[in-house]
Amino acid sequence: MEDIIILGEEESQQNMSDDQVLSKNKGWESKTFMDALNDFVWSFQKLKIKDKIIFYRLMATMLNAGMSLIKGIAVLEKQEKNQNFKKILSSMLSWLKEWKNLSECMELYPASFSEAEIGVIRSWEKTGKLNEVMVSLADQVEKVASISWKLKSALIYPAMIMVVVVWVIAVMMTVVVPKLLEIFEDKSSLPWSTRALIAISDAFRNYWYVMIIILVIVYFGISFWKKSPSWKYNYDRLLLKMPVFGMIIKKVTLSKFSRVFSGLMASWVSVVEGLKIVSEAVGNEVYRQRILLLLDDVRQGMKIWESLEWDPLFPDIMIQMIQVGEQSAKLDTTIVKVADFYDEQVDNMSGTINKLLEPFIIVFLAIVVGFIAIAIMQPIMNLADTVSNS
Repeated sequence: MEDIIILGEEESQQNMSDDQVLSKNKGWESKTFMDALNDFVWSFQKLKIKDKIIFYRLMATMLNAGMSLIKGIAVLEKQEKNQNFKKILSSMLSWLKEWKNLSECMELYPASFSEAEIGVIRSWEKTGKLNEVMVSLADQVEKVASISWKLKSALIYPAMIMVVVVWVIAVMMTVVVPKLLEIFEDKSSLPWSTRALIAISDAFRNYWYVMIIILVIVYFGISFWKKSPSWKYNYDRLLLKMPVFGMIIKKVTLSKFSRVFSGLMASWVSVVEGLKIVSEAVGNEVYRQRILLLLDDVRQGMKIWESLEWDPLFPDIMIQMIQVGEQSAKLDTTIVKVADFYDEQVDNMSGTINKLLEPFIIVFLAIVVGFIAIAIMQPIMNLADTVSNS
């Protein structure tokens, strides 16, 4: 989305009524079946995080300047270069003409707007103070995306190194090793390491397509497997138990929980509704099911900290902070500090990942190269000993 708003366009829109704005733009007639079908297709298109953040910030600026919601969206739609987002804004204007709220328009695009964002907007629509929530919503989306990006970026470098290592091994097995092993005529008398190397090399050269098929099957199998709630639960539980990575994933999930829940509480969303939204926002099936159990406890009158007490999924420090927040009626401001705490921890641990993985990858590559060297040199040394003894 363009960061700069053309002042003349904004002023001309501001001097017009909402009906004039709608009539000026094309396509504000009642929706036809094809229009609805087109909106349905576009609802699966996902917006970039950057576009959403800019959208919230610019809307806050225009609403604070006294511009109405319809006029503000019309200005953004007019200048938007991203055709995906332009279509969404255009559709929003069309639905707003049907007297729908912004939250109802956002619900039509679940791939772009999360339930947490929609819940915050819905809550503040009742007060008529959307301008007050847009900036904080942009900050929330930015921080949640930032913590996920830090985790992914920390894994990019090790992943690239592993790809290079696999490529080097494949080249050695298919090109280098076969040429070196041509000097040995009687392969039956070779050491076990050399025979194993020959077998691996033959597998790479003659059955490479089988390996690719297996990788494709495994990839689609895991993708299909993760869609099942029960399998996804087992998969996420396995991730949480992994050394180092499990701890980082846990902290990222707790950060998301705290960040989204604090934003909902600050927007006067009820605790019950907030927990329901957060359960879908954490992105981990183990935590989702635990939050749903927490939701049942809260409905029965139990405090959040009482339900989470002694639960290994939630650290003591977090439970104590929630207890303080509930007792002081400042849950939103207290739990956001928990989110900041885990954000900082994830940031520190992300740098640790590379420091831990880089030596591991180097050792792995050294073992592979060492094995190949031994497998090739051992029969040569045996042959040299035989010649010298004769």
